[in-house]
Amino acid sequence: MKALRFFIITAFLMLLSAPAIAQSKEFNALRQDLQRLNDEYKKAYDAKDYTTTIAKLNETERMIEKYQSENKESLENNNKEMAFMLKYALNNTYYNLACSYSLSGKSKLAVDAFAKAVAVGYNDYRHVLVDKDLDNIRPDKKFRSLLNSIKKYDKLEILKAAAPYQRGRADTLPTFTYAQADNRSLQAVKEYFNLDSVAGHGDEISRMLNVLHFVHNEVSHDGGFNPFCEKDAIDMYNYAKVNKRGINCRCLAIMLSEMYLALGMPARYITCLPADPNDNDCHVIVSVWSRDKGKWLWMDPTFDAYVQDDKGNYLSIQEVRERLIKGLPLVLNEDANWNHKSKQSKEGYLESYMAKNLYWLECPVNSTFNVESPYRATGSEYVDLVPSGFTSRAVYQRYRTSDDAYFWQAPK
Repeated sequence: MKALRFFIITAFLMLLSAPAIAQSKEFNALRQDLQRLNDEYKKAYDAKDYTTTIAKLNETERMIEKYQSENKESLENNNKEMAFMLKYALNNTYYNLACSYSLSGKSKLAVDAFAKAVAVGYNDYRHVLVDKDLDNIRPDKKFRSLLNSIKKYDKLEILKAAAPYQRGRADTLPTFTYAQADNRSLQAVKEYFNLDSVAGHGDEISRMLNVLHFVHNEVSHDGGFNPFCEKDAIDMYNYAKVNKRGINCRCLAIMLSEMYLALGMPARYITCLPADPNDNDCHVIVSVWSRDKGKWLWMDPTFDAYVQDDKGNYLSIQEVRERLIKGLPLVLNEDANWNHKSKQSKEGYLESYMAKNLYWLECPVNSTFNVESPYRATGSEYVDLVPSGFTSRAVYQRYRTSDDAYFWQAPK
């Protein structure tokens, strides 16, 4: 179960709030009830109160199935996106039930719940491999058979099968830009957070890591919440503090990228997305340019994570992706964690979650202050980096390329 399960469920709830989905009175009531139950479930799970987690998950299951039954024709004919999301929520509910039963020592009920999860579409093979919540049922023959049945959906294998990038002409593509530290808004960010003090006076890498840790420690992550404020570091920080709640991974990445820019470090936030067009979960991290290393470096404020090879070299997003595909060693920092509650592992974070979300990438053309303001037109454009022949789903105004050299070019 752990943090990534919470992350996916809350991301799902956020998607159910999207304007693109038809909003009926009944559906809005369902969404609110699911959010309440999810919050209660998380609280009970953290307290290791598995009797309560089971009760909340059973109530969630009944609620989703009742809505599906009463709205079957409408979901099948008019709103297939919502139908998929509800199915997704249901299979994750069964999966979490399997975890709760396993932790409670109720092995048969755990295996039965896992079978139901698989039957309605659960297929995160690699996460099951590393989820310690299921350790009590790993010897079970039925469980092993079910696990083997979803191996074909392994996200790392899907990534390995991706078509290669293809170099080409880039003269029709925009030039990436990075706001300078003397930008007035970025100067305000630097002063507000006292970033010189936060970063310290060590070498370049230590300064980058100090700012990463600062964002992770100061603002918690809540995958289901998009704050109602300007999308800049200062406003989002204050909103989180005043309302005493976390914000989603995109907002955390925007905060971190603005802080790097304010310190004169070219940076941009990268949306990492899956191959499956029906999978609406993604993750957003930061790529910051190291002048000392002459390359981009991976920084993830949600999990306070960065990645090295087996020789201690800091890696870029591109290098991590390539090493996952080639099966080369990767080392996740020992203190990578979710909200200081769940330690992250290389297997769970890199080989499962990020392997799924590194199939294609997106970033803004212009990296500056408040790129995604919800209250004023910014004219923001985006570039997709996709495997050759892959068609990404269009969300923003964007360009598409398979030229990784263009996408990862050094800042000018």
